Amino acid sequence: MKNKILLVEDSPVVLKVLRYLVSQNDLFMPVLAKCYADAQECLEAHSGDFFAAVVDLNLPDAEHGEVVDLVLDKQIPCIVLTGNFDDDLRLKLLNKGVVDYITKDSRYSFNHVMKVLDRLEKNRRIKVLVAEDSSTSRLFIKILLQQYQFQVLEAENGQEALAILEQDSHIRMLITDYNMPLINGYDLVRMLRHNERFKDLVIIGLSAEGDSSLSAKFIKSGANDFLKKPFYHEEFHCRVNHNIEAQEMLQTIRDLANIDPLTKLYNRRFLFTEGESLYQKSIASDRVLSVVMLDIDFFKRVNDTHGHLIGDALLLEFSAYLVSVFPDEMISRFGGEEFCVLISTESSELTIQRFEAFLSEIKKMTFTENKITITCSGGMNCDMQPTLSQAIEIADERLYTAKNTGRDKFIFE
Repeated sequence: MKNKILLVEDSPVVLKVLRYLVSQNDLFMPVLAKCYADAQECLEAHSGDFFAAVVDLNLPDAEHGEVVDLVLDKQIPCIVLTGNFDDDLRLKLLNKGVVDYITKDSRYSFNHVMKVLDRLEKNRRIKVLVAEDSSTSRLFIKILLQQYQFQVLEAENGQEALAILEQDSHIRMLITDYNMPLINGYDLVRMLRHNERFKDLVIIGLSAEGDSSLSAKFIKSGANDFLKKPFYHEEFHCRVNHNIEAQEMLQTIRDLANIDPLTKLYNRRFLFTEGESLYQKSIASDRVLSVVMLDIDFFKRVNDTHGHLIGDALLLEFSAYLVSVFPDEMISRFGGEEFCVLISTESSELTIQRFEAFLSEIKKMTFTENKITITCSGGMNCDMQPTLSQAIEIADERLYTAKNTGRDKFIFE
């Protein structure tokens, strides 16, 4: 379902530009209003349905920015787009709770509007932990983050923050004050950076203390950024968004190296690096890590009969189904129509049952718009070997035995 964006603008040209840009994003649907009365009518007709609003301050029937109050009263994130820059007015609007104040001084202004909307949509899935012993400061930071649609968790001290981070692996950012009881912010950062699990956690330090070396101390200990209190709304939002975007860029770079571009599964390179590390950890902890190799039978016939584009679509749909059945396992595209699955959370007997059920279900399904039916062959190794490569070699031999003895089989010994 698309997110409705209310666009309130009396200029037909500007409204047309905004409508076009918003329509280009598959996640958004523009709803147009040419004046305050239109905006009021739209809000009443679509109560609770709007994801955000982009509004002009000076409308024919509301010349003093009344539309901003109208939108904010409905608890809708509001972006102000205006032709006049007034610093006092900007501060007043930011204090009211608008997300951003953008002047219509060039075509890049409209691109910035779209960037803010895109950021708001992404932030809905991002958890931020605020560690701050002052309830007033913590509430202020929470409100600023919620204006940008972040999910906010709170901790009153470093020890509580550490416990929350240990329990919730989905937290992407920590904003921590320096001066806290039990564990201060600086020590909290050092503890987190010594744990490999938190290497990608974005950390922003805060402090009201006057020591100019504190920012360097925080960053040298592993923080991504530092803010001295009190800070401006815009500075806070810019720092938070900049650091989140830097983390996303880093993840994109990693994905280019580790993710198969077609299926979005891990690639062979990732399997033999991170998979090997996982395998060695299983050996060290005396846990079984089963290795399963899967191959789509007669896949060449699909390409020859229907073309490579349909073959690619089949691989994409097959991969998505494989992930839906085994969501917690490491799944890689080994090459072509061959896949590798590492399973560490269950007995070998249960693994065999699950894959036999998977292969049975695959035969009942159709793939792509051409309604193609397929079968799969598989081979498994559940006896721990010195290396993952050796375990894969055994599973691969069993896979090819399955293919050479009639296909549509799963061989595990």
